[in-house]
Amino acid sequence: MIIKELNGNTPQFGDDCFIAENAVIVGEVSMGNQCSIWYNAVLRGDVHYIKLGNKVNVQDGAVIHATYQKHPTNIGNNVSIGHNALVHGCTIHDNVLIGMGAIVMDDCVVESNSIIAAGAVVTKGTHIGSGTIYAGVPAKKVKDISQELISGEIDRIANNYIKYASWYK
Repeated sequence: MIIKELNGNTPQFGDDCFIAENAVIVGEVSMGNQCSIWYNAVLRGDVHYIKLGNKVNVQDGAVIHATYQKHPTNIGNNVSIGHNALVHGCTIHDNVLIGMGAIVMDDCVVESNSIIAAGAVVTKGTHIGSGTIYAGVPAKKVKDISQELISGEIDRIANNYIKYASWYK
């Protein structure tokens, strides 16, 4: 793994985190407890800060960045960032699933209990309301989320990644 201090900012980690051997975490990045950063994931806190809450998993190949002097990246608790997703200069609230290959651009807000479908492109400044599913290019609301999806997908995936990380420790 590459964990690099930059411009006086050193990445900070909570308790019981897993960082894959080839993950890259640079600069002003902080994460809570029970986070996992998987293979080839990049968190680059060089131009603004990146903050992750508790129980956040950043899956293989995902990139988290920010916008110079404008938009940091804030990610809440119990969030899954899918394989090869790009999360850039935005705010992701609690209990969110960002699907594989999705892109969430600058100045977006994804409220709690929401899903961004695989391959979706959430364009700059979009506000995703709580309890919704967005899909497509550009991403649009496709439906309200059911309680079954919250527990069956959002919670299940976040909890599974805590289990998967335990296998590597």
